[in-house]
Amino acid sequence: QVQLVESGGGLVQAGGSLRLSCAASGRTFTNYAMGWFRQAPGKEREFVASISWSGGSTYYTESVKGRFTISRDNAKNTVYLQMNSLKPEDTAVYYCAIARFKSWGTPTRTNEYDSWGQGTQVTVSS
Repeated sequence: QVQLVESGGGLVQAGGSLRLSCAASGRTFTNYAMGWFRQAPGKEREFVASISWSGGSTYYTESVKGRFTISRDNAKNTVYLQMNSLKPEDTAVYYCAIARFKSWGTPTRTNEYDSWGQGTQVTVSS
């Protein structure tokens, strides 16, 4: 069993930055891709970014390219999401998750992930 805990969310003004962290306990996620997703009220959970098991490959949804950076530290069992130039439309609960299968690339679908965290709220004011 793997437990994921997201942290680092908060309230920021448009144009500001936040760094989200996702710490895993119970089992290392080495050899698994990791992903960040977000969900705004009344909307479906949306893919944000993913990173391969080694950290060598990353993939981002179009709306965050150039603004967000996903990274991982397997030694610390932690994945990060650096968010810069935040916009009000980035407001959502952000979740991290582990890919279902080992050695995948950079999955983008919710059903390709498991072991979801509890989420951390990100609110961007105008």
